[in-house]
Amino acid sequence: MTWIFRLLQYLLTAVLIQWACRLAFLPTLVLLCLGVVCAQVRPPEDSARERAIMEIQTSINQGNLPAAREQLRASAKQFGRDAGFDNLAGIIEAQEHNYSAAEADFKRAIQRQRHFTAAYLNLARLYQENSSTDSQASKKALLVYDTVLSYELSDAEANYQSALLLLEAGKYQASLLRVSRLPRITRGSAQALSISCADYAGLGDRKSTLSELARFLESPDFSEADVRQVLLGTHTGKHDDVTIAVLEALAKREQLPPDLEHSLGLAYERSGKFDEARSSLEKLAVEHLSVPSLFDLARVAYEQKDYKGALGYLAHSRDLKPDSASVHYSFGVVCLDLELIAEARNSFEKAVKLDPENGSYNYALGATSLFSHDPEEAVPYFQQYLKHNPQDPRGKLAVGIAFFRAKDYDDAAPWLYQAAQHPETAATAHYYLGSLALQNGHLDEALPQLQTALSARPDYTDALAELAQYYLVRRNYSDAEKQLQHALNLNPDHMAANFYLLSLYARTRDPRRDTQSKRYDELQKLREAKSQELLRMVEVRPFEAP
Repeated sequence: MTWIFRLLQYLLTAVLIQWACRLAFLPTLVLLCLGVVCAQVRPPEDSARERAIMEIQTSINQGNLPAAREQLRASAKQFGRDAGFDNLAGIIEAQEHNYSAAEADFKRAIQRQRHFTAAYLNLARLYQENSSTDSQASKKALLVYDTVLSYELSDAEANYQSALLLLEAGKYQASLLRVSRLPRITRGSAQALSISCADYAGLGDRKSTLSELARFLESPDFSEADVRQVLLGTHTGKHDDVTIAVLEALAKREQLPPDLEHSLGLAYERSGKFDEARSSLEKLAVEHLSVPSLFDLARVAYEQKDYKGALGYLAHSRDLKPDSASVHYSFGVVCLDLELIAEARNSFEKAVKLDPENGSYNYALGATSLFSHDPEEAVPYFQQYLKHNPQDPRGKLAVGIAFFRAKDYDDAAPWLYQAAQHPETAATAHYYLGSLALQNGHLDEALPQLQTALSARPDYTDALAELAQYYLVRRNYSDAEKQLQHALNLNPDHMAANFYLLSLYARTRDPRRDTQSKRYDELQKLREAKSQELLRMVEVRPFEAP
């Protein structure tokens, strides 16, 4: 039962209907209401009316709502309807989850008695309780609280609840104003501090946030609900230290529920505390094993460069959800980092089969297809990517590379020229255009293309090696060696640079030829390294959540 009513206490000195209630997600409301909310109603005609009201109160407190309803009906018939009886009727309807009927009763009570604070507060609580089914409920609740504050500015409950609603709406400054109207002792409670801390965080006031956080953490009575209110201001991810502080403090008192354990793990991750993130997320996965929980762990392991660990989590995810395209895709991405090209291609094939229209999956399959016996197999996958991302020059570059690797230079050139028009792909495109010109024997065209590539990226080892090849063809051996030494200083294991250096030594009968020949043989055994260079050039993107 989300509504807990403390009301209908009949006083002998005056006929007062006193009550207060609290919502399940706001367990501190009674404290902030200072115990009771009072409303003056018409004095009873005799002791019979007094006894009738007490009987209705008893029935409600005992949860016997049918009896309370019948007693109310009889009492209203005997003594006449008034604001107090309408308010009681609304309480009964609210407890029976009759939203519209309760709303009508509370509004009727307000119409009878314009400043009937108890009915206003009950109506506002009703809206808050039903915010999940009424998209306008929170706005309506705030309007009701504003009405109360228009004639009773210091009402504690109206200020507190409206402060919370304003916080939830992201109106942090207005929320702080409502908190400032609470009684001094109340402002120092964990419940009020949780709101002010969240408000300052939302406003980006770092100093005040940390000040309120310190006071909040010193409170001996803060609860899970209070912590959740603090998190309303840190959801943007800009205050992960605050998130971590309040969740760690709560974890020392009680076991965190799954969603908060998850929030803590993600906050650790965003803060770069990957060991703590992994520990927290593993704890969650043990108790609530699911594909999303394993994906979180895979992502953190990936950020730690623990690719084998990431692959293990994804393999478990694949077992749990073999029909998930994103799981297969992400498995393939991690395989690339482990230089498992064939396994990556198999995973990407499964992802595309499950989701053939996904551009990213097609792009990844195209990238790994470049290493098949017929690189032109990659072309339709890249074209499928371009269908969904026509403005992305990476797709045009990839099609050009696929045709180039298939030795279809005529079809490669137009795509490479298009890619050369975009800054993010220009250097690579010019490198391939230079290589293409060399293959076709167009030396005068090759030189400016390679120089343009190196002008954009002076440390571009592929272009340096290809420029050395240009000088070899020109028999300018000194410049060729200069370019090769530069390339090998940047990357001693560069395959093309080592091969061209071997060719240079062979042509010049250099005594270092035998040593370089052995060196090149060793590198051939590590040929996958070159595959990784090309994959980085094509740029398969990181794995995604399921």
